[in-house]
Amino acid sequence: MPKDIEPNSQNFEKKLDLLIKRYEEQKGIISSYIKREREWKKDKVLHRKEVKQLKKILKKYRNE
Repeated sequence: MPKDIEPNSQNFEKKLDLLIKRYEEQKGIISSYIKREREWKKDKVLHRKEVKQLKKILKKYRNE
């Protein structure tokens, strides 16, 4: 009976290792995406602030 169990356990270990490697790979991809998304949002906020400031300056000069 141990002979039957051994190949199954080895097969299980290989499949488990594959799943763990895939998980780590996907985790890295998702982490990278989240980091880029956060940077993009930060830049977007900064650009909005700059646009608001420029609009105020334009409005000021138009009213003069």
